[in-house]
Amino acid sequence: MSVGILLITHENIASSLLETAGKMLDTCPLTVHTVEVPLDAPLDDITSQAADYLNNLDTGNGVLILTDIYGSTPSNIAKQFCGTFNCKLIAGLNLPMLVRILNYPDLNMESLALKAVSGGHDGILLCECQEEPY
Repeated sequence: MSVGILLITHENIASSLLETAGKMLDTCPLTVHTVEVPLDAPLDDITSQAADYLNNLDTGNGVLILTDIYGSTPSNIAKQFCGTFNCKLIAGLNLPMLVRILNYPDLNMESLALKAVSGGHDGILLCECQEEPY
């Protein structure tokens, strides 16, 4: 059994990140579901869908929930589950974070959460750009 992954984001973000990560790794070793929140979505329906996914994803090792922006609607939906489900919530989802998670499918939830944060953090760099002479 492994940790389940639930991505709760604004519209089109979760599916795009998951598709890209899957193509990069040529596999998706963890069970991942996505919930994308349109700006005009009925929140009760979205919350209910996310709760159903959480129930299906937790096979005994918990669920890591990843959202895009802390304090946004997707994040606020996810926060509702923290006291009820065996889950950890991480905001700031980005592609390096997701790829890092998928590279460590055998870790427990706590270790996987730390890998997610380090992957997201280490994937953000200020790059020096120098002009090439013509």
